[in-house]
Amino acid sequence: MPERFQNFINGGWVDSETEKVVTSINPADTSDVIGEFQASSASDAASAIEAASDARRGWAGTSSLARGGYLTKAASYLEANAEEYAQALSRECGKAILEARGEIGRAVAILQYYGVDGMNPVGEVVPSINPNILLYTDRVPLGVVSLITPWNFPLAIPLWKMAPALVYGNTIILKPASATPHMGTLIARMWQEVDLPSGVFNLVTGSGVSVGNELVNNTLVNAVSFTGSTAVGRGIAVDSARNGNKFQLEMGGKNPVIVLPDADLEQAAEITVSGAMKYAGQKCTATSRAIVVGDNPEFTQLVVDKVNALKVGPGSDPDSVVVPVIDDASRQNIKQAIATGLSEGGNLLAGGELLESGDYSKGHFVQPTVFDNVRHDAFIACEEIFGPVLSIIPAKDGDEALHIANDVAYGLSAGIFTSNLNAAMDFANRIEAGIVKINGETAGVEPQVPFGGMKDSSSGSREQGKAAIDFFTHRKTIYMDRSGS
Repeated sequence: MPERFQNFINGGWVDSETEKVVTSINPADTSDVIGEFQASSASDAASAIEAASDARRGWAGTSSLARGGYLTKAASYLEANAEEYAQALSRECGKAILEARGEIGRAVAILQYYGVDGMNPVGEVVPSINPNILLYTDRVPLGVVSLITPWNFPLAIPLWKMAPALVYGNTIILKPASATPHMGTLIARMWQEVDLPSGVFNLVTGSGVSVGNELVNNTLVNAVSFTGSTAVGRGIAVDSARNGNKFQLEMGGKNPVIVLPDADLEQAAEITVSGAMKYAGQKCTATSRAIVVGDNPEFTQLVVDKVNALKVGPGSDPDSVVVPVIDDASRQNIKQAIATGLSEGGNLLAGGELLESGDYSKGHFVQPTVFDNVRHDAFIACEEIFGPVLSIIPAKDGDEALHIANDVAYGLSAGIFTSNLNAAMDFANRIEAGIVKINGETAGVEPQVPFGGMKDSSSGSREQGKAAIDFFTHRKTIYMDRSGS
C-alpha cells in the first residue's frame, strides 16, 4: 500500500473532510506510486486560512530577528537532510538528480538570505519641515498570504515566496501543485522540525478548482502569490482586484537568445542547448528560440550535434540530461506542438518523436527536438511549449533579431551571444524582458536579485532579493510630534 500523507494545519497533520485521496506518480516510471495525498475541499482550505488568521497577530508581534532565526534553523535542517530531499524531488517531478541537488542548495541559500534579512532595517528617517517632528517610515506585514506554486521547482519556488513572507511577519497557506504534493509535505515537515509556531505555516493539497479558489477569494486572505500558467494567473488577478487584495503573478515565457556573427559559436551552442534541453525544457526561463543573425550554418550544426549527443533518461541516472516531462497530458501537448511546427513549414533537424518503447515504456519521455527556418510568427515561435523543443529563427541583422525577440506576448528572460560591448549594451537596453543575460543561459537565476518578467510573463512585482519586501509588506509613514504638555 502506498504511504498516505495529510494536510498540515495549525501545527498538526489532519485528514481532509472529503476522505478522498489522489496519488503522486514518478514521471520516469508510472508504476512507481510515491504516495496518496489529501484531495482537499474548499472547507479544508478555509480551515487553514482561519488558522493562519488566528496566528497572524502573534507572528507579526514577534521580532523580525526571531522570525529570521526560524529561517536559519530551517536552512540548517534542510542542509542536513539535503540528499533525502533531493532524491524525493527527483523522484516526484522527474528532475535530474544533479539539478535536484542544485535546487536544494538554492533553497538553503534562500532561507539563509532571508534569515539574515530579519536583522536589516525596514524603514527610514526622513527630514520634516517641522524640526520638532520625527518623521519616519516602517514596514508592516500584509497578514494572511496564499501561496500557489508550480510543480517544476517544487522546493525552490515555494521557499522563495514563503521565506520573505514569513520573515516580514505574514502567515501563510501553501497549495503545492497537484503533481508534486510530496514536496509540499516535506516543506511542512521542515517547519515542524524547527518548531515554527502553530498556524504560521499551513499546507493544503488538492486541485486548483477545489482549493485554489478558496485561497484567492476567502475574505480572511490579504494577498496571493502565484506562479503558473498565464490563463490561471489572469483569473487570480481579476478575483484579487475585485477582493481588494494584493496579488503577485509569475507566469509564462518564450525566451530568446540572439546569436550575432561575432559570437563564440561553441559557447553559444553549448549554452543554448543547455538552456533549451535540461529538465526537458520545463522551466519558465528555458531557452525556446535561437534567433541567428546572418547565414550561420555552423551554429545550427553545432546545436544539432550537441542535442543528438544528449542522454535521455530518468532523473535518477546522473548521466541523464533530458528527463521525462511531468505527465502524459504534457507529452501529448508537446507532440501536438511539434506537429504544428511541421505543418507550418518548420524544418525538423533533430528529434520530434515520443519515446515509448524499451527503457522509456513506463515514463513520459520526448526526444529533444530542434527546428530551423522557423517563421518568427509561427506557433512554435510564439507559444510556450514547456518541453524540449528549440526553434532556430533567421534574422538579417541585429535590429530585426531584436524585433523578433520582442514580438511575442511574453518577456521573462532573454540572452545574446556577442563579443561586441556596444551590441551587448544595446540589447540590454532594448530587450523587453525582466532578466537579461549576456553570453549566458536564459535559465538560472540567483536568489539575492529580483526575479520577474514583463508583459504577459508577470504582474509587474518582483520576487527574491531586496525587492520581495515591496510585495509582502505595507509601507507606513509615521509623524511623531512632541507632546503639548
